[in-house]
Amino acid sequence: MFNVQCSLFFIYLCTMNQLVTTIYTKCSQLPPLAEGSFFHSRELMEMCEATPKQKPYMVVVTDSEGRELSHMLGIVRLRTVILPPWLLMNCTVLGEGVYTDAERKDELMSEMLSALTHKMDNRALFIEVSHLSQKMLGYKLLRQLGYYPVNWVSIHNSLHRRAPEERITEKLQRKIDHAHQHGARTELVQTEDDLKAFLKLLRKHHMLKPKRYIPDETFFRRLMNSKGGDLYVTKYHGWVIACAAVVYSGGDAYLWYSAFRRKSFIKLHPDTIVVWDVMKRAYEQGYQHMRFMDVGLPYGRNPFREFILRFGGKEQSTYRWFRFSIKWVNKLLAWIYRE
Repeated sequence: MFNVQCSLFFIYLCTMNQLVTTIYTKCSQLPPLAEGSFFHSRELMEMCEATPKQKPYMVVVTDSEGRELSHMLGIVRLRTVILPPWLLMNCTVLGEGVYTDAERKDELMSEMLSALTHKMDNRALFIEVSHLSQKMLGYKLLRQLGYYPVNWVSIHNSLHRRAPEERITEKLQRKIDHAHQHGARTELVQTEDDLKAFLKLLRKHHMLKPKRYIPDETFFRRLMNSKGGDLYVTKYHGWVIACAAVVYSGGDAYLWYSAFRRKSFIKLHPDTIVVWDVMKRAYEQGYQHMRFMDVGLPYGRNPFREFILRFGGKEQSTYRWFRFSIKWVNKLLAWIYRE
């Protein structure tokens, strides 16, 4: 009798620990999801689903009774390139996902990344996992799945301890005051004309930067009308001299996209004004940090990284993880970026 009871108890434990993993590509099929990161939200998935050349893959893990344990959003992007095969697809994962069972985070993260990696293996040229909350988070499991790490840099400004004015130099403050006194103002994009000017400047600024992916205007139009983000333009007597796209997640503001007309309006420092103004707005709205999404590799001199650090931010070392579906390419790059 005792042996029978033990067997039944063991089967019960196995059932309780069973994970059910499902990948959704349509928002209409999604079950209710726990709130958390904007980068793994239903809202962002809807934006990507509606945007040409993007396709979302939401990985949802539930227990045997259908209760959600975690979810993670991967975004497949179709890029046009100069060299054959002309079109390339890559999958991007921004952050580690959302977890309702924090004690099983490692197990659930492994389950979701394994499912997404298997799904993308013959669909995307490479998968990129970035913006993890901790540098060593998922290190072992990502290695086991064939990913290799590349040293990267992240920068964030703390907004909850000291005002932004207390973190910058007097010289930078004079530049900001000079531009404001001469009529440079940053405002929300709310009209069709402002949106067109925003998109025109953004695309022109990144025309010669192929590594920077700029989504279709549908994405920015939906972001402008959403609660999860804002679009900004900096104007000078009617001219749009800078722009920025900011999203909000977990009590922080993220500068996702930005562009400037530095050479045309060099005395007004449009790059400084738009970053400063969106940071001040985030501070006034009570966000904890201003985070900059892409400040580049930690090697050599990086003018943009040095520019961002002038605002008093903190520089941190982190990893971005990559996995190419072509095995020999993946092995070669893993060897090149070996630690």
